[in-house]
Amino acid sequence: MKLLLVLDDPRRAQSFVDYLADIGFKCELTLDDEHNVSIWLVDESQWLTAEPEVKRFIAEPLHPRYQDAAWRQGDTQVHFAKGQSQPGLFRDVLSRTGPVNMLVLLACVIVYGFSRLGLPMFELLAFPPQLSLLLGLDFWRGFTPALLHFSLMHLVFNLFWWWYLSSMVERRRGHGKLLLVLLVAALLPNVMQFLTSGPYFGGLSGVVYALLAYVWLSGRLNPMGGIGLPDGMAVIMVVWLVLGFTGVLGPVANLAHLGGGLIGLLQAWLDRAKPVR
Repeated sequence: MKLLLVLDDPRRAQSFVDYLADIGFKCELTLDDEHNVSIWLVDESQWLTAEPEVKRFIAEPLHPRYQDAAWRQGDTQVHFAKGQSQPGLFRDVLSRTGPVNMLVLLACVIVYGFSRLGLPMFELLAFPPQLSLLLGLDFWRGFTPALLHFSLMHLVFNLFWWWYLSSMVERRRGHGKLLLVLLVAALLPNVMQFLTSGPYFGGLSGVVYALLAYVWLSGRLNPMGGIGLPDGMAVIMVVWLVLGFTGVLGPVANLAHLGGGLIGLLQAWLDRAKPVR
């Protein structure tokens, strides 16, 4: 057997396998200890003809053709090779949430909760009023604005995307890589935003844009690397970025978003030839 693809979503993997079966490729699924799903091509001689289908799936994994194939197969359950078991939903979610991912989730929730209780979290964590203060004891305040959120919707939106994107990066690239992207994509875009609007901003969205750009371009540069996003999702985020600059979305940290996206693209390009886990 030959490995076709590794995914972290069992149902998406099963729908792709059903589609491949529809067009004449027999495959099997296996599940490793970290709950990554591997898709194996049984007949290795079919590799050259199956490879274009893998690339098409990576480019548009939500296309209806895959769900339609699952329904034609008449069984929407995920079938792993013998000796493998499918984890429960809660266990599966926890298995995707690495320590860096979880630490940021908890920090943002705690900061938001304390601010709702009336504690002066903005005064404690906001960007300093002068850039020179980052060279002193307040250096950590270059990062901490990323932990500030000003509404429940703001918090939930950012944390969902943080969890979804960082789970892929942390599992495939490691804790150190996620921490590097987090720190750089918080600090540099925050400096850019401060130079434009002053210290009155906050949120994890600059980091989210960095992760989105990193995951998307990594998938394009290394389709077999196990991480990636559909092009349509990237287009939506770019449109959202442009709308922010037009002012129709209200006060938005546009420079933080733009800076984060550029950092994510640069980091993905630098990592293009590195092996994945």
